[in-house]
Amino acid sequence: MLDLSNCRCIIFDLDGTILDSTQVWAKVDMDFLGRRGIPVSKEYMQEIKTHTFESGSVYTKEKYNLPESTEEIMKEWYDAACKAYTDKVVLKPYAKAFIEQMHNNGFKIVSATSSDRALFEPCLRRNGIYDFFDAFTQTNEVSRGKKFPDVYMKAAGKAGCSVNECIVFEDVLSAAQGAKSGGFTVVAVYDEASADDWQDICQIADYNIRSYSELM
Repeated sequence: MLDLSNCRCIIFDLDGTILDSTQVWAKVDMDFLGRRGIPVSKEYMQEIKTHTFESGSVYTKEKYNLPESTEEIMKEWYDAACKAYTDKVVLKPYAKAFIEQMHNNGFKIVSATSSDRALFEPCLRRNGIYDFFDAFTQTNEVSRGKKFPDVYMKAAGKAGCSVNECIVFEDVLSAAQGAKSGGFTVVAVYDEASADDWQDICQIADYNIRSYSELM
């Protein structure tokens, strides 16, 4: 049972945690590399999840020695993802009900995401949960990615809460490690895209769920 007795703020990752969107990104990444005849490695797919658009484009360009500029890489990614987020991406089952319940019970709701706001905002609005959030925090607001606690610290600060008053929901192993390294309580959320790491995530996290229905 999730202990909320000392909690004032819930910090949510978005992709793969409340948005059923990781397959969209996987398809964007695989199609991007596939058009260039580059095999898609598990290592790359795990690493790219922790990056912003900007840092991910640098990582991809350097890893594969691509001739395109980082701006061209980002535009190709963005154009491919934009329509899916605007029209297709849905919430994970029971995510809306849980977030609405937490909001109605007075908890601060804040994001900690690597996603671009122009992508996630129309998606959250279409799915009816945008107004439940008190603040949005992106990794491009801090100097380091989700392997480090910086973005979660920033999110907590926006909520006016200390680390021990926050619970972080994450689906990616390296991100869960980053949050834990900052002293946050972490709930691991199962996502098919991170299935191979599920046991490791569960060992790191304080709690783990396969569905938000477990918390209702």
